[in-house]
Amino acid sequence: MAVPKRRKSKAKRDSRRATHKISAKVYNDCTNCGAPREPHHACPACGWYKDRYVLEVVEVEV
Repeated sequence: MAVPKRRKSKAKRDSRRATHKISAKVYNDCTNCGAPREPHHACPACGWYKDRYVLEVVEVEV
């Protein structure tokens, strides 16, 4: 089994982990109503996905 001969430095370890950051969610505009929605998801405001109606949206009164 391969075993490292020398200990890796903190700089080497940290530079490897530099890409492990968490990024914010990406939102696109809905082509039907213009509301923000996640990519590859149905629009929560109008229920459209890829030029067709797929979700029944019920408005809740508060």
